[in-house]
Amino acid sequence: MAKFNNKFGSVMDLASRNVITIPPTSTIMTSMKTMVKYSFRRVPIADAGTKRLEGIITSMDILNFLGGGDKHRLVREKYRGNLIAAVNEEVREIMEKDVISVDYSSSWEDALELLLNNNVGGAPIVDEEDCVIGIITERDIMVFLATRARYEGQVRDFMTRGVITAEPDMTIENAMKLMVKKKFRRLPVVRDGILLGMLTSSTIVHYFSGEAFKMLITGNADDVLTQPVSAILNNEKILKYREPLVVRPEENVSDVVRKMIEKNQAAALVAKDGLEGIITERDLMRFLCSVKC
Repeated sequence: MAKFNNKFGSVMDLASRNVITIPPTSTIMTSMKTMVKYSFRRVPIADAGTKRLEGIITSMDILNFLGGGDKHRLVREKYRGNLIAAVNEEVREIMEKDVISVDYSSSWEDALELLLNNNVGGAPIVDEEDCVIGIITERDIMVFLATRARYEGQVRDFMTRGVITAEPDMTIENAMKLMVKKKFRRLPVVRDGILLGMLTSSTIVHYFSGEAFKMLITGNADDVLTQPVSAILNNEKILKYREPLVVRPEENVSDVVRKMIEKNQAAALVAKDGLEGIITERDLMRFLCSVKC
């Protein structure tokens, strides 16, 4: 259970106001580099002059485009597998146009409910003219709630069990297909019951925004897609993304929330004798919403 401070606030009190947007004519590579530079998983697409919202691009859209889903047809059909050419296509070709957005006058509770009901990790905030003036994410709400509630209970009561994992020799393409199909932003990598690391959508975007192109001998996407996921986990340029946060199932939820905030992690793997589950910001928000909303 959780004890709440009943003083409610506007979503703008929690939101990031210095929001980064890119125009729809930006390249896909620009969107990837923007995500890496600012450690974003999503970037609103807005008119360069008016800032009117036109779409959004997420790390999962990028995985879909790179080889994980139907957006990869753009690479295969229009560019005949030439990834170097394809990443210079305009981002409007793969962005999501039906955007879940939050009205600037909404409460943080309205925003929380919107994120949970639509199963999204963040949403742009717009004014009366549909211009982007901020963005609200699971992380923003988690930090906010952490200062206003005492979470009681053990991690095992709120974690997601039956975690799907990958072997280190799984190809990058198959890993992305699995993540897109299952709508997973993270995929633990395990061999013989030993946790080797965690592949995330952000890690893959980081890899393809620079390091992957060293593998493109012919320019064909297959040069990279057929590589094992260990090529990403063992890459020193993105080594900081390798070590996941690991907690024990009997740990107090409050302690795990604090660790996730301190280590800037969106999820924690739950392990004791072996991998038992995963707990994410979304799991915790669903719990909080079931208590309060």
